[in-house]
Amino acid sequence: MNKKLIFFSIVGISFAILLCVGALLFITQNTRDKQTSKKTPSLESLQVKYASITPKLWGEKMEGITSLLPSEASPVVYLTFDACSGAYDKALIDYLSENKIEATLFINSRWIDKHEQDFLTLAHNPLFSIQNHGTLHRPLSVNGKSIYNIKGTDSIQGVYNEIMGNDKRIFELTGKHPRYFRSGTAYYDEVAISIAKDLGYEIGGFDVLGDGGATFSKEKIIKQVNKVKNGSILIYHFNKPKSDTFAGIKEVVPLLQKKGFSFKKLE
Repeated sequence: MNKKLIFFSIVGISFAILLCVGALLFITQNTRDKQTSKKTPSLESLQVKYASITPKLWGEKMEGITSLLPSEASPVVYLTFDACSGAYDKALIDYLSENKIEATLFINSRWIDKHEQDFLTLAHNPLFSIQNHGTLHRPLSVNGKSIYNIKGTDSIQGVYNEIMGNDKRIFELTGKHPRYFRSGTAYYDEVAISIAKDLGYEIGGFDVLGDGGATFSKEKIIKQVNKVKNGSILIYHFNKPKSDTFAGIKEVVPLLQKKGFSFKKLE
């Protein structure tokens, strides 16, 4: 074969490879940009939109809260763990990691401030999905509703700050915005839910109370498994190592596996 022909063939193939690699890099970067960028409405625009709307509902269960995500393929459950503030139940997290159990971690800004290095370790673990548990751990209200003696946010700005303060904190540390928000106490009014949706969030509810705010005994935590169905979202805590949550989880996980459930995470 003519040497010039060989030379130009090699050049042509190399150029084609470079084009393919460039296209792949563009697609990858574009996908990454979509995952990390988040266009949200301004506080001012939300204040105008909701200025004359008064909430009528208040609770854990209402339209707009994701409490159940059944799978058509096979039975699934979603183990979710809140860290409001306080300590770190590392033994519980290590158990999940060692047994390759996917879980969703709703983490409050105060816990991140106290356990930043642990937070970064959790954020880099592919088994775990990091989600937003608020800035000051307040119930989400536009007019100051309270529950369990915890005063909720009391304005549109309060709702915005409770969501976006921790959103900013998590993004600064991980380069990713969470998709799900769970308020302190998991209580909301419907206006606050609508604002959260405008800010690009889904509300992470639950249909099985797993550990009762880390107050349930081991026996009661295990008993709650009887309420689980396909798509159940269970709520536990990993900020109270002196509670019975870990002892219960060590029994709950194999029980759910025996019932044929697989573990998924909210993301």
